[in-house]
Amino acid sequence: MNCPGLSRGQFISNQEKYNNNKFHIYLLFSGSVNYLYSSSINTCMKRIFYSFLLITQIVGAQKLKKADKVIISNLQAEINYLAGDSLEGRRTGSKGEKLAYEYIINQFSAAGLQAKGDNNTYLQQFEVNDGKQISNDSYFTINGNGLIEGKEYFPLSFCKNALLNAFASISLQENGTPWFYDIKDLMEANKNNPHFDVEDAIRTKAAYAAKKTAIAFIIYNSSAIDDGLQFDGKEKLAEAVIPVIYITKNGRLKYLKDETASLDIKLKIDIAEQKRYGQNVIAYIDNKAATTVIIGAHYDHLGYGEDHTSLYTGSTPQIHNGADDNASGTAAIIELSKLIKASKYKRNNYLFICFSGEELGLFGSKYFTEHPTINFANTNYMINLDMVGRLNDSTHGLNIGGYGTSPVWSQIVTTTDKFFTIKLDSSGSGPSDHTSFYRKDIPVLFFFTGLHSDYHKPTDDADKINYAGELMVVKYIYKLIEETDKKGKLAFTKTRENAMGGTATFTVSLGIMPDYAFNGIGVRADGISDGKAAQKAGIKAGDVIIQLNDYAFTDLQTYMQALNKFNKGDAAKVKVKRGNEVLVFDIVF
Repeated sequence: MNCPGLSRGQFISNQEKYNNNKFHIYLLFSGSVNYLYSSSINTCMKRIFYSFLLITQIVGAQKLKKADKVIISNLQAEINYLAGDSLEGRRTGSKGEKLAYEYIINQFSAAGLQAKGDNNTYLQQFEVNDGKQISNDSYFTINGNGLIEGKEYFPLSFCKNALLNAFASISLQENGTPWFYDIKDLMEANKNNPHFDVEDAIRTKAAYAAKKTAIAFIIYNSSAIDDGLQFDGKEKLAEAVIPVIYITKNGRLKYLKDETASLDIKLKIDIAEQKRYGQNVIAYIDNKAATTVIIGAHYDHLGYGEDHTSLYTGSTPQIHNGADDNASGTAAIIELSKLIKASKYKRNNYLFICFSGEELGLFGSKYFTEHPTINFANTNYMINLDMVGRLNDSTHGLNIGGYGTSPVWSQIVTTTDKFFTIKLDSSGSGPSDHTSFYRKDIPVLFFFTGLHSDYHKPTDDADKINYAGELMVVKYIYKLIEETDKKGKLAFTKTRENAMGGTATFTVSLGIMPDYAFNGIGVRADGISDGKAAQKAGIKAGDVIIQLNDYAFTDLQTYMQALNKFNKGDAAKVKVKRGNEVLVFDIVF
């Protein structure tokens, strides 16, 4: 499930919660959790005991059939493989992701499902922008000596790409030459200033140098105060007018000893986008029907926590196996595909999708909805399974979102069930892949058995899965498939949208749903909430919000920092980019 912190600009609204007596999902702010449901069952022995108890309860209600035992055995095998250490947390674009999708493909193929990805394969590839990287052909030489990138120099993340040959004096700042600048005085003057931003100060100095026709800005620090500067490929900052290069202490001592010297400088800086590629796995049952049901679950997880969405606080990187999140949903998809393939339910076609990139911000599902491999107009509805492996043995709480996205759901889904205690949420949006489909006006249902203390931690392991409970979730969804087989194409109903802001953490809300996959400067609105400030002002989906009053921002993290400056009733000017046009809207929070 995608509830990332803001440290890398990934965002799930702190209003995107399913608020009931059993669980809450709140935004995780840079590793802190406003509220987290903690299961009282933490030990492996307790899990085994209560799983046995649950099976006993199931048997008491109805004899556990041989077919059910087979499903439980399959779920165990599938989750143990997908959540095994050899897959190293299934991070999008990793070798572990490849092992996972190869396994899923084998399962779909063995079940007799057609490949429905790109080019008659089971895979659909999509691109993930992984920030910026310094290209290998970059170089920096002083008097013919090549400096070692990373050890003796590095460009700052907002450095302009450049190729230049020039002579420059360290002590003289002349027009049309590179300027050298020692940040010693800046560091010492602000050593007790907690609000001092050294990067911002350097950007200001570099802009001044550019106005004075400097062709590069080369900085160093001769003070004993650590400036903390580094090349950060994840930063989203507007490019400087001229290249801005940092010479480290090692480089300074080696090449800048004589400040009266003139230096022959050759410089090439090439900062390029760094990309990785995720893979959706797509399989199909073609019943020659007029409509298609989509059943999905994400199979990616956090790897070793490289994307900074982990809640693990240790210093040694550990594998995040993601047994519940979301090997459990993936295994359920595999078992449902087998059941439906063998079923008599032929009034719909069935598309099974295992998404990657969900933990990065719904990348895979968003990509599919924009590049569908079927006639998307014929989609009937979408079911999403995310974290369905930790059913609470005492409450049997099953949470179902999207209840309000079609009037048909009220005819099928109720809070009365002989096994589950069902909690309903009407909203079609939330912290998982069904949101991408809801925003394309497709009815959705979202199945979830609850948050727990192992969420986004290395302790989310296969031995904690409630396999008997997951069996019952699979059977519940299969029964729902049976019911909808008789209903034809479901009507879509728009529900409330969970907007950014608006809880105790944020007192105001602009009323936008962010485009998680947006890589540019600012925050692109993927959707607009009805009745909120953005809609009232005339802001539209696709607009890129770049400034609130005097607070300019570059990504979701800095947007939230700006939003936190306002209170209810405050008036503000919102600057947005709409195509090539910059517009300003007046709003009242």
